[in-house]
Amino acid sequence: MWSSGRFMRTGKDRVRVAAVQQPLTVDGVTIRPGDLVCGDEDGVVVVPADRAGEVADLAARIDAAEDAIVAAVRSGLTLTEARAAHGYHALQTARTTAARTSAAQEATR
Repeated sequence: MWSSGRFMRTGKDRVRVAAVQQPLTVDGVTIRPGDLVCGDEDGVVVVPADRAGEVADLAARIDAAEDAIVAAVRSGLTLTEARAAHGYHALQTARTTAARTSAAQEATR
């Protein structure tokens, strides 16, 4: 359980377990056992367990591209030029497009 504000310190004699290792939905997002849930002061993200490797690879590529962009800006390029030179926007949109295509193909089977 995660809370950004007040929370119940104990549920003794007031709370009972409804389910364990079952999917649950929070604000329209389904979280399944094994999914990765990461949160901080900016928000929470849920990564499906079967896509964790893909997300980690993409995050590493984005991190490397951002480092290269910072170096390019420090050497005189504008941010727009540096992002274009390192394919920054394509890193996110190529995977998103592929995922949407894959989901659409699965839906038609």
